[in-house]
Parts: sequence; C-alpha cells; structure tokens
Amino acid sequence: MPKELESSSHESPDDSASTAQALELLCHLDNGAHSNVACVTWEPMGDGKKVISLADNHLLLWDLQESSSQAVLASSAALEGKGQLKFTSGRWSPHHNCTQVATASDTTLRGWDTRSMSQIYCIENAHGQLVRDLDFNPNKQYYLASCGDDCKVKFWDTRNVTEPVKTLEEHSHWVWSVRYNHSHDQLVLTGSSDSRVILSNMVSISSEPFGHLVDDDDISDTEEHRADEKSKEPLQDNVIATYEEHEDSVYAVDWSSADPWLFASLSYDGRLVINRVPRALKYHILL
Repeated sequence: MPKELESSSHESPDDSASTAQALELLCHLDNGAHSNVACVTWEPMGDGKKVISLADNHLLLWDLQESSSQAVLASSAALEGKGQLKFTSGRWSPHHNCTQVATASDTTLRGWDTRSMSQIYCIENAHGQLVRDLDFNPNKQYYLASCGDDCKVKFWDTRNVTEPVKTLEEHSHWVWSVRYNHSHDQLVLTGSSDSRVILSNMVSISSEPFGHLVDDDDISDTEEHRADEKSKEPLQDNVIATYEEHEDSVYAVDWSSADPWLFASLSYDGRLVINRVPRALKYHILL
C-alpha cells in the first residue's frame, strides 16, 4: 500500500475528494505449471514473509525475500490418490508456532505440518458433499470449523477426528463461508447461497462457556448494576440472528479486525452489508 495511506487515520475518506491510489507490485507467486489457484494465505503471526498457496493438487510454501521483490518456493506437497484431486480451500493455524495448515479438497479435510510438509491428520467424508471453507478457533488450538455443500457447519477437535464435536444445520443451501470471531470465539458467522447470513452462539465449545470477565474500568455504573443482578450461568448454544439483507448467494463473511462486534458479508450481486452483533448479546458476553 502507498506509504501515505498506511500512516493516515482510519477514518473513511470522502469519496469525492480522494483519488485512486495505485498499489505497488512487490512480486509474483510463479505457479508455473499450476493454473488453478484456489487460495492464498499469509502466515498468521510473524513478519509477513511466508505465504502458502493452494494450486490444483499442490500445497506451496513461499518465502518472500528480504526485499519482498521475489517469492521463492521454499517447499511443497501434493495430494495423492485416484482421480483429479484439487484443493478448494485452506487456512493457516495461528497455533503451534504457525506450523500447521488445514486444507479442504472435495469432501476431505487434511492437516499439514509446514516444517516437513507431511500430513498430520485426515478427516475423510468430513461433509456429505464438497467442503467450501474452514476456519481455526483463535483461542482453542485444536478446534476447527468447516462448511460445505451439504448445508452443514461442523466443528472438529483435530486430536480426535472420528466425529465432529458439534454440527449446525441452519442453512437450506450450500454454506460458502464460516468465520470465528477473533476475540469471542463463541460467535460464529456463516454465509450461504440460501442468501442468508447466520450469527450463531457456539458457547458450549468456546473458550468462555461462562461469558467473559472484563476490567471494572471497561464497564459503566449502569452495566455494573446489571451485572450484579444477573447470576452467572452457562450460556446455551443458539442462533443469535439471521440476516436476510442479501437477495443473492452470500459467498463471503468476515469479522472486522478493528471492532470485535462488527462484521461484513458479500453476495454474488455485489452487495456488501455491514452489521453489528446485537447490543443485548454483547452485554451478555461482556458482563
């Protein structure tokens, strides 16, 4: 990004006053023989020098050189088996010193160790049909969510992959996207080609089954009074809200990196919708 944009405030510029800025091309990931790139993902922690791309049936680990003007292929792995195997999605785990990557291909989920590029777990038939997306729980190192064309969202413990820990069946068509909230991992967003975005409260498998404790400085007198009145009890898994502002397939959902209560969804017709977690639930979690 241009330097002046990086240092400027986070306020949205006035569209009429701002001029389009050209982005500087740093380097190409030269896939060579691989034509179909399904996914590119940065190393979650670190200096931003490592990138993984999934191309056809190859998992490619790239090392961006100091100048960032060249990407060198550090190592790679390939899917092996019958038929034309292709990756559809992948996520780099923020846990285990960023040495694990999870990938989806057809109905199978696989875990890979980026140091040896070897497979560490495999969940065959994770979904009844194609797996579309996956995401790691940011606070529980072995927990992984997946979604697919069987209209389901499944939650896995990668130490025991025989059965999902939990399954959601709220959508009526393919589920294209699933995302954990970065701060409060009980909040899970899903987007589907049933044109709906669903916000679920998966508190039973979260890192905060009794809610979140905050510093006294973070809450006002009114909120403090409400907290005293309410007894602490485990929250129940449930659908918090269903958003139907889209009129077409929702292909992507994501949480804001700046505000934990803000999220966006994008549908096929180009509509971008920004929503907030309902205030009542926010206080329930915080207090």
